[in-house]
Amino acid sequence: MRIRNTAQVLTVQAIAGSHVVLLAMDMKPGDCDGHLGFAIHRTDHTENEAYWLEGIKTFAATDPGFPAGARYPTNKHPIQGFTWSDFTAKPGHRYTYRVQALRGKPAALKKFKQVEVQVNTEAEEEGDHDIFFNRGAAASQEFARRFKKTPSLERAPPDDPRWAWLSRGAMEAIVAFVARANSNKFALRVAAYEFRLEQFASTLKAAIDRGVDVKVLFDACDNPPDEHGKVFPRDANRETADAANIENIRRVERVTRSGVKNPPISHHKFIVLLKNGKPQAVLTGSTNFSLGGVYGQSNVVHVVENPRVANSYMNCWELISTNPDHGELRKRLSGLNTIPVEKPRRGTTCIFSPQANNDALTWYAKQATVAENALFMTFAFGMNDVFKEAYRSGHSALRYALMEDLLAPGVRKENKPAALQEMKTLRQMPENRFAVGNRIATNHFDRWIKEELTGLNRHVQFIHTKFMLVDPLSDDPIVITGSANFSAASTTKNDENMLIIRGNRRVADVYLGEYMRLWNHYAFREWLAAKGESIDAGFKHLDTENKWWRGYFGNTVRSRQRQYFSGAAG
Repeated sequence: MRIRNTAQVLTVQAIAGSHVVLLAMDMKPGDCDGHLGFAIHRTDHTENEAYWLEGIKTFAATDPGFPAGARYPTNKHPIQGFTWSDFTAKPGHRYTYRVQALRGKPAALKKFKQVEVQVNTEAEEEGDHDIFFNRGAAASQEFARRFKKTPSLERAPPDDPRWAWLSRGAMEAIVAFVARANSNKFALRVAAYEFRLEQFASTLKAAIDRGVDVKVLFDACDNPPDEHGKVFPRDANRETADAANIENIRRVERVTRSGVKNPPISHHKFIVLLKNGKPQAVLTGSTNFSLGGVYGQSNVVHVVENPRVANSYMNCWELISTNPDHGELRKRLSGLNTIPVEKPRRGTTCIFSPQANNDALTWYAKQATVAENALFMTFAFGMNDVFKEAYRSGHSALRYALMEDLLAPGVRKENKPAALQEMKTLRQMPENRFAVGNRIATNHFDRWIKEELTGLNRHVQFIHTKFMLVDPLSDDPIVITGSANFSAASTTKNDENMLIIRGNRRVADVYLGEYMRLWNHYAFREWLAAKGESIDAGFKHLDTENKWWRGYFGNTVRSRQRQYFSGAAG
């Protein structure tokens, strides 16, 4: 939901997802002289609570001297920025945000402008699309404050509260989807790259025990073994199925290609729900059925309540379940897919891989290039060349990229300097805003607390989601989301699936809120990590020199951000 209101020449636009409300403020630069920042008050009409929201910065003159990790009410220590997000919002709640612009002295702040906006956050389950983002940021100040020093998650019991906090509804959504199959009238078809989540396997076994027709397809390619002689993910997938007593008659071992050293991966993560033999809904997204997928790296569980879409996924499952010849599978899937020429059809369509050519990847890059106002993309395994060109010559004034690493794995050592320079040149362009996953590894900077990772992920630690948003704040947004990494391998080699959703503002708002939550989180941490030992560890107090707001006007990235999110850009 989006709402925009103006009073006393102060404009506030609220963009409400499910767990995030993004607030963007706009004023004329001539009204900013002496402006000390914004105070934000929230009234929760659903839970009948009202209070000033809090930040982490203080004025030097009124600093109460609280310990590291403390938070301060914004009516005493305001927000010095024109965009700010409430990450404590809850789905399906009604909120009123009262935003005040403050002047005066730190000890005697006075409001000189005020505006209110009332929003309803989106329910996670609504309409044709149910969307559940996990926390995706275990290395965070809130996790450090909330749980302090606790034992390793790998040894934590099921009732450890950290699981629920990190899942934030993702695991619960998977369990609830399976639970909908409550009798022998139902069937479930699972396609999994990683089938190594005990809770998920046990949930499926319970469905089998109540008469549900369950079949589990998982990647069983004969990949090179690791240092312990284990083949990933095949051996762990088999062990999980064995432990849950899921019999061989209910298991399909997916082998994409035999007789090759590094076969393509069967990278799906979806479940089709059928009733009386007819597909009803599909659960898909980027979340592997593993502890690291659900509770560690950033991921989304996306349920589509549409029989037509579910039937497409069922057709894909049936195709790959016979382990067809790779070339024949590419031909058949290419025949089933309809790659748009320009914009996709309104509503929801899907694209499956492997495909005969890179037409889908080229089309994604074209959408990135022609975005009119803003582009937002995630890259878990580096940026393909076609997207580098989109970020180099795209039409939009704001182009965000959220990345696990600047370079894809496997770049040869002798090629790394040139590859890094290419990415550095791209991120220095004024339209581009890149952020790379990282964490705060010290207790000595600016009153921040040292952060620890979950230990659940061995390869991708931070950014695993695969989605792109094209002009998400327009009336005709495009959301592309699924299992594929916007790469050539994900297009022509691997088993993959993607949803293309056009014209659904609710879906776009939820995805945009979560994108900015993660982008803001990691952009700061990457900056801090890059500074290393050269960083000034002293606390940076709020500005009282009338300077902080000036960078939000003129031809600057912050100015474009202010205009876009506040609606001033049109």
